[in-house]
Amino acid sequence: MWKIVVGFVLFAALALFVLSRGGDIDMSGEKHGDMSHTPAPAAPAPAASAASAPASTSK
Repeated sequence: MWKIVVGFVLFAALALFVLSRGGDIDMSGEKHGDMSHTPAPAAPAPAASAASAPASTSK
């Protein structure tokens, strides 16, 4: 029984160490209405140049 407790404590310590070394990890739960993780707006597509436009067909 004591081996299970020691194994759990070692696993928990390893998990906390890995999480603390992970960088920007937020352990405070869900944040409804938090705007810090919204994606940046997409950049508009560049305008097509005259060289890439299809040539008009002459009749």
